Amino acid sequence: MTVEPALRTRATPVDARSTATTRRIGTRAFDFERQVAVMAVVNRTPDSFFDRGATFALDRAVAHALRAVELGADWIDIGGVPFGRGPAVTTAEEIERVVPVIEAVLALAPDLVISVDTNRAAVALAAIAAGAAVVNDTSGLGDPDMARVVAESDACIVITHSVGPPRVEKPPARFDDVVGEVRAFLEERIRHAEAAGIPRERIIIDPGHDLDKNTLHSLELTRRLDEIAGLGPPLLVAVSNKDFIGESIDRPKEARLSGSLAAMTACILAGARIVRMHDVEASVDAVRMTEAILGMRAPVRLEHNTHPTRNV
Repeated sequence: MTVEPALRTRATPVDARSTATTRRIGTRAFDFERQVAVMAVVNRTPDSFFDRGATFALDRAVAHALRAVELGADWIDIGGVPFGRGPAVTTAEEIERVVPVIEAVLALAPDLVISVDTNRAAVALAAIAAGAAVVNDTSGLGDPDMARVVAESDACIVITHSVGPPRVEKPPARFDDVVGEVRAFLEERIRHAEAAGIPRERIIIDPGHDLDKNTLHSLELTRRLDEIAGLGPPLLVAVSNKDFIGESIDRPKEARLSGSLAAMTACILAGARIVRMHDVEASVDAVRMTEAILGMRAPVRLEHNTHPTRNV
């Protein structure tokens, strides 16, 4: 029996493949009809909600990024300020946190896709100049200069739903219809981005699980995620180790991997095509298995019950 080679699901250089569904992100091409991209997380912060500063040192941040690529990550998301409340971080300090990581990683892996997790246009500008191919904006273009900065570059933009500015205490989350309101917000922000000159093919959307939402809101978003995916741009989800998982299964941050993988898989089945995850190795395995189940990729090998002497 002839076994067909497995379909390639990793990103490849843009010139190597060109289809109607291919998205150019930096120097790479992603066909989201046939693959799901795994975004690894590098927090260059002393107070990140999950790793609590484990990758704050520059050498640790760079090593963590390169290790994630070895484990199969498709791109790296580098952030210098957590979304949640905490001490103020100046724009200059945020730039000093993220730009050296971008430069150091790209010096060793020049074809790597890097996104910068920031809501400040000045930080985005510096990160793009250093080589970042994506701006992952958790404020949904809250900075009035952000759309212009991205439009004047070749970078992609992740438009995320959140309510109000990050890093501040907010009132309890309230929505009449969280999915409808998130969808309407993203629709308006897409129009705003396009009006500013950002081509639709450079727009990615994120419903913002747990960002100014409670656990019931995040669960509802996950159940009805297909309604958000229906907007059209590639859909990114950031569910890894979040509180809606911990509260749903009663687990602390360090024991939420199984719940994170379950939530991630549910999101992929509903249309997510980029997943932002902390545990890269486990996430890549779960993503590749989900791709195989969906028929997006062939198995790496076929041996079980394919040989006449092994049909047991």
